Amino acid sequence: MRDVERLTNSPQTDAWIGLRSINERDIKEWHWSLPGEKYNPTECEPGCEPEWETNQPNNADDNPENCVEIKTSRKWHDGHCSESHKFICYNEIGPHKYLVIDESKKWHQAQSYCREHHTDLVSGITQISSTEFKERVEEFNDQHGSLWIGLFREIWSWSDGKNFSFRHWDPDSFEDIATKTCAMTTSNGTWISDTCTEEKPFYCYDDKVILVNESKTWYEALDYCRENHHDLVSITDPHQQRWVQERAKMADTEFVWLGMRYTCTLDLWFWVIDRMVCYDNWAPDQMDMCGMAGVMKRDGKWYKKADREKFHFICAK
Repeated sequence: MRDVERLTNSPQTDAWIGLRSINERDIKEWHWSLPGEKYNPTECEPGCEPEWETNQPNNADDNPENCVEIKTSRKWHDGHCSESHKFICYNEIGPHKYLVIDESKKWHQAQSYCREHHTDLVSGITQISSTEFKERVEEFNDQHGSLWIGLFREIWSWSDGKNFSFRHWDPDSFEDIATKTCAMTTSNGTWISDTCTEEKPFYCYDDKVILVNESKTWYEALDYCRENHHDLVSITDPHQQRWVQERAKMADTEFVWLGMRYTCTLDLWFWVIDRMVCYDNWAPDQMDMCGMAGVMKRDGKWYKKADREKFHFICAK
């Protein structure tokens, strides 16, 4: 939301952001609306399996079925997100955790309603398996009706590969994606989709790493980065790994220095930002020895080299 607020306060509106629709069926994944709730049926304990109806999900028609509705039988069916159904919200706090909303809305409108007035659309096997939830569905008593639940198939992907699930769609204008497969901002900060071939202003962001095409030892590279930028680059998650890897491909040396060094005293690797190496991407069969520092090869794998060798390097800005 901090990013949304910054863009809303910008003089530029109706501008592209790096979110686009992916229509390849094989790479879509099911997600729960409630943040942090994972859909992992293969890792599920006995008794917590998804309750799909026979031959569901079938993703029928050329118009993909990416949202899930539940029948009075409590069986799940995939459906078109643009259809209007009543829905069931979840309350994190309060005497009643589950509330059937007796008003038909599209899936994204239902999600927005639940988030504004309650916590979220009902999400997760634990919630849907609860006695209170089952009672609410039985009380619904509409043999021909359906209720939206918070399970949906994600069809949107960030262009930089981030796995963040945050979305800020305009619930009144969002529709099933056919030709409008790229996202843009609006004047009130919400997002809508439009045809990707339209020409619009756009927002960029800086990955804050820079490749220095000068061969230096590890300590020389460290001093250079600290004098001219911020520090030798540290990589603590896959997102940072991706950006640094793209920079490493442009180096003239086989390896580039990273801000990582081995300490014999403590027998561990550490980043120059005083963090231990938890996330890693080591190539196999790398031995720890005194006087070694970390490098990245063009393929993104990490290796261990004597800190007196000379390579190009990547600084954090």
